[in-house]
Amino acid sequence: MKLVVGLGNPGEEYENTRHNTGWIMLDFILGKKIDWEKSSGTKALFYKDSIGNKPVEYLKPTTFMNNSGVAISYVKDKHKLNLKDIVIIYDDVDLPIGTMKISFNKSSGGHNGLESVIKKLKSKEFLRIRIGISPSNPKGVVKKPKGEKAVLKFLLGEYKKSELETLKKLSKKVTEAVEIIFTESKEKAMSLYN
Repeated sequence: MKLVVGLGNPGEEYENTRHNTGWIMLDFILGKKIDWEKSSGTKALFYKDSIGNKPVEYLKPTTFMNNSGVAISYVKDKHKLNLKDIVIIYDDVDLPIGTMKISFNKSSGGHNGLESVIKKLKSKEFLRIRIGISPSNPKGVVKKPKGEKAVLKFLLGEYKKSELETLKKLSKKVTEAVEIIFTESKEKAMSLYN
């Protein structure tokens, strides 16, 4: 089995915020109409599907961002997954909106949700798809907020309608990248999408 995780926060007040980009991306990939099931063993919502005849579980941890690793670790152990079978999708303030970057075996880059995942899995050796959330100038240079308070306010701020449209367009590339990761290789996905 393969596992695709979107990082985010539960609750209506977080629904369209930048820090919820992982969840938003899963909704675009799967379509809003699906029925997420509640996990009985951990705090998470899940949906079962397949990619290239391989079973895939999509997961939204509902533990709040800073404890995302709890649910992911539980599912990994329950299904005896290899780390290479896990892809984590989350927001990246250092990338311009409408862009994505696939990375492997890197640090959390200060992202608390990812830090929780690394601690609980006791490893950095898993794939992540970082989704850009910041405005940029015409040359693609990111204009991110300065200072911890400003960054937090930005992360918890809501997307504009046009920004959500940009993410929806990007979701097609994210879907293709996940398919290539699971049916071919992470290297091929990286060469095509990075």
